[in-house]
Amino acid sequence: MLYRTVPKNGDKLSILGFGAMRLASNEDGSINEKKAIAQMRRVIDSGVNYIDTAWPYHGGQSELIVAKALKDGYREKVKIADKLPPWAIRKREDMDTILDRQLEKLGVSTIDYYLVHALEGDSWDRMLSLGIIDFLEKAKVEGKITNIGFSFHGSNEEFNRIIDAYDWGFCQIQYNYLDTQNQAGTAGLKYAASKNIAVMIMEPLRGGNLSRPEAPPAIKKLWDMAETKRTPVEWALRWVWNSPGVTVVLSGMNDDEHIAQNLAIAEQAEVNSLSEAELKLVAQVADTYHDLMPIGCTGCQYCMPCPAGVNIPSCFELYNTALMFEEPQERTQFRYAVMNGGVRGNKTYASQCIECGQCMEHCPQHIQIPERLKEVAAFCEADGIVENVHSALSGNID
Repeated sequence: MLYRTVPKNGDKLSILGFGAMRLASNEDGSINEKKAIAQMRRVIDSGVNYIDTAWPYHGGQSELIVAKALKDGYREKVKIADKLPPWAIRKREDMDTILDRQLEKLGVSTIDYYLVHALEGDSWDRMLSLGIIDFLEKAKVEGKITNIGFSFHGSNEEFNRIIDAYDWGFCQIQYNYLDTQNQAGTAGLKYAASKNIAVMIMEPLRGGNLSRPEAPPAIKKLWDMAETKRTPVEWALRWVWNSPGVTVVLSGMNDDEHIAQNLAIAEQAEVNSLSEAELKLVAQVADTYHDLMPIGCTGCQYCMPCPAGVNIPSCFELYNTALMFEEPQERTQFRYAVMNGGVRGNKTYASQCIECGQCMEHCPQHIQIPERLKEVAAFCEADGIVENVHSALSGNID
């Protein structure tokens, strides 16, 4: 495992961090506790020393599972990152209440890296008015938190303003070779690094879309041109780790094979290890993906739950896959019927959208979700085929 140094405190953090937002799950969507704990301990035993969780992950269960995984001496091997949810704060006292509850759930006296979660300009201004600076500094003096940071989902201009507003120790941004201009982007990464602020990266694989073994034909053709052959996931992770401004890259690892891949790459991905030719190739791949991907959804789940019952990330994932991989429409419709058609529970069709706009208030990508769901419905629900598939399967699925 390779390590990088946090500029302001000297911590040596593993370049690969474990993200506890997408823990191993059972068929009903609940956390597979035994597997999740085993996987977390596996990566720690392999040298990962940064575990990232948050108040809303897995409906508030993520922190509890992290606590269980860090028993038996594992707490001493890692730094814990957790986050204060601005949307849950109505008054200054709420901040203390939530932090104390997080400490209790995690079973610790101190959270090593504490972030104000998912900031953008308006939410930052609101938190300032409620006394966030006083809260953070008081919590640090009391020893409840050690390092102060924020995660971000706004524009580059808002990012720079927040960076300049406080003496942050670290920040967390979405960054991958498709998002160099989106949100904080490359400019924001470099700006934070220039101020000696450690940068933690989320969505390095853009919700897994950049790690698919079977890349779209146009993408595969480009990867095949490379002199050094690598898997799509290795290209994506190495590209992020190539930047000297990056400290930790978070991965929501819940598959044993993926964990092995990530650990192997994290043993070799040095700063500036990609050649100019390789960087140009990745840029070509990014341009091609932008042409292929109809909806820029990362699957972060911030739009959920939908009051109308739509599984928004699932709808977009199926639609994107169909168009990027040139999948036959009938196949997409079949998978859509199985995954969203209520075979294992309630129906979660795109056509159920009531255009309330609630999802758009939380979407980090600022996607026009109701309008894009209409596209999904037109493609995936055409000719009533999904209902036919649902009727055929509903009696045969446990």
